[in-house]
Amino acid sequence: MNALLIFAGTALFAGFLIAQDLQPQPLPKPMTEGGKPLMQCLKERRTTREFSAEVVKPQILSNLLWAACGINRDDGHRTAPSAMNNQETDIYVFLAEGIYRYDAQTHALTPVQAGDCRAAAGRQEFVKDAPVNLVYVADLSKMGDMSASDKDLYSAADVGFIAQNVYLYCASEGLDCVVQGWIDRDQLAQTLKLTKNHKVILAQTVGYPWK
Repeated sequence: MNALLIFAGTALFAGFLIAQDLQPQPLPKPMTEGGKPLMQCLKERRTTREFSAEVVKPQILSNLLWAACGINRDDGHRTAPSAMNNQETDIYVFLAEGIYRYDAQTHALTPVQAGDCRAAAGRQEFVKDAPVNLVYVADLSKMGDMSASDKDLYSAADVGFIAQNVYLYCASEGLDCVVQGWIDRDQLAQTLKLTKNHKVILAQTVGYPWK
């Protein structure tokens, strides 16, 4: 809770003003210029399981989510491909003050649940204290009349594209991250109030290097 500053019944977290209940949070416009060259990012891409508790600033979070699966063209296409452009993957963002869903159309955070639920984003010890946990959920109802096996295949592949975008952005920005498959999918489905049409695929933890 050291990242949470209490003042007059409200809380100021990393530049976001929140009250007792979470409110929609517009993100800063993503910075899409600069960064390290692609080959250097590939060279420096790595997985780590130790993170600083330092809060990820709103601008960095904005850039991270846009890099993951933001809109990069006027026709609504994304930074990550999806089968038949179904765009079936939702990104749930677990922060210290609560859970949000990333809305790429408005480039904003939509509130899901207030309170620190980070421990639910994975089974490993580092998850509960890391500043950002992303949980990738496929909405299978957006995948049309594909067979169940094709939905499983393509939704998993689409999440893989997003997760690699996150890895590359982290390498460019000096952040660390790790993809998690060892997660409690039933608990996450309950926490996120998912329907039978949703499938939790993977989680990914992001933060600054351990000091």
